[in-house]
Amino acid sequence: MEQKAINPIMRLDYPDPDVIRVGDIYYMVTTTMHFMPGCEILRSYDLVHWEHVSFVFDKLDHTPGQCLTEGRNIYGKGMWAASLRFHKGMYYVCFVANDTGKTYLYTSKNIEGPWKKSYIDGFYHDASLLFDDDKVYLAYGNTDVYITQLKPDLSGPLEGGLHRLAVSDSGHPGLGYEGSHFYKINGKYYLFLIHSLRDRWMRTEACFVADSPDGEFAGGDVLVDDRGYCGQGVAQGGIVDTPEGKWYAILFQDHGAVGRIPVLIPVEWKDGYPVFGENGEVPIEIAVLDGKPGYHYEPLTQSDDFKLEKNLTSAAQKQKYGCFGLKSVWQFNHEPELSLVTADREAGILWMKTGKLCRTLTQAQNILTQRMYFPRCAAEVTVDAGALEEGDYAGICALQGCYGMVAVTRRNGRLCVMMKSRVAEDLSLQESPEPINNKDSEWELAEIDQSRIRLRIEADFTEMKDEAKFFYLCDGVWKQIGITQKLVFQLDHFTGCRFGLFVYATEIIGGKAGFMDFEYHKDLKIKE
Repeated sequence: MEQKAINPIMRLDYPDPDVIRVGDIYYMVTTTMHFMPGCEILRSYDLVHWEHVSFVFDKLDHTPGQCLTEGRNIYGKGMWAASLRFHKGMYYVCFVANDTGKTYLYTSKNIEGPWKKSYIDGFYHDASLLFDDDKVYLAYGNTDVYITQLKPDLSGPLEGGLHRLAVSDSGHPGLGYEGSHFYKINGKYYLFLIHSLRDRWMRTEACFVADSPDGEFAGGDVLVDDRGYCGQGVAQGGIVDTPEGKWYAILFQDHGAVGRIPVLIPVEWKDGYPVFGENGEVPIEIAVLDGKPGYHYEPLTQSDDFKLEKNLTSAAQKQKYGCFGLKSVWQFNHEPELSLVTADREAGILWMKTGKLCRTLTQAQNILTQRMYFPRCAAEVTVDAGALEEGDYAGICALQGCYGMVAVTRRNGRLCVMMKSRVAEDLSLQESPEPINNKDSEWELAEIDQSRIRLRIEADFTEMKDEAKFFYLCDGVWKQIGITQKLVFQLDHFTGCRFGLFVYATEIIGGKAGFMDFEYHKDLKIKE
């Protein structure tokens, strides 16, 4: 059954996609950075609609940085640009973590797991696996892109095996070739890469082809298009064929503070070389076949009453509640300290307790997050603040380096609602120095006479407007508080902005807050 797809196919931050097809099912993996559980795998039957199927890991190496302890963090680090492959009945996921400097390999006979963890000796930036009969290769690197043959067990480079420079973008003043995706198609070897134009910042997709892994790779740019959106190019991702023999690419495009969003592009072959898009451009509308008409996809963002759906099979429960027993749409900002998190499923309250002192929001453990939706979205939640200690903060935030938050705090024994934020020093992509230690600013504070209060954030990413407004419910009316926060995508976090539920202490450990009736709204009309 044919259907029309509208780009971008996903309006959420799913960067660096890699996609495969197994039978008539497509699977996608993307970068999840510091969020845990991590390395999320999505499933689709039409390349357009996607749903969660599994997380590859709950935690990586339990380091102080990954756990937000000892004053450390892994914002802007963690797992990057995974490669997803299926070979001889086994699924493989390979990626590096930029905080540990390791290359991880996870394997499973079932896409839903469990996944077995191992390592590949060495560090391979943006690596792509290629199984070629009885040989296996990694393509990887930045500016200089290499191909290295691995041992049959993938534990490291094969002694005496192929190791060569495949292509180079030497002298590039901006982003040189990286984001490798390596394929063997009809006897030829294809290396897909991302880089920027040399005269300005704009992501561009390139492809090189050779007759063998040790042959000469020839090619160049195959897609230079910003879809008419703010000069932001479309590049980096995987290609995949359909059961009917058609080909598509799923690449990402920067959309400012909301993150990097996947788009779907038809691919044709001319004289053994890929041709992307229509007349060199990404089409707005694409015809695709629906492999499973009428199928209901679980949304990738959801409201949550924090109650447990009953009468689910164990497999369905694992898939639906893969975030440490919470809905799989959630991820924690780092590896959580679960001893501080308790879900009262009958009452529908998620309790979170403080376990350390923090100077700023980004040091808080157990920030529970969901991706924000392009071009506009809002979220609201009720906070029970009755058990907060002096100097505690509990509420909802727009989580990134330049965060904003609306929260309840206890000050001089009284409960108050307040808005605070960290304002960007500049709007460039480059990170600000030591962002986790930079102070935030309090913009407005108001005393309240109840311990339960409903809080709300509205975000507008239209044409990279990138603004968030903060509200609390007062006598049945939403009242804006504080400033309109400018949101900025920067390398300090290197992820799209997210809604986050949080509690943290600045003076006394042991306070707690309850969260109820989280509501997620898409495509709403933003209050002016």
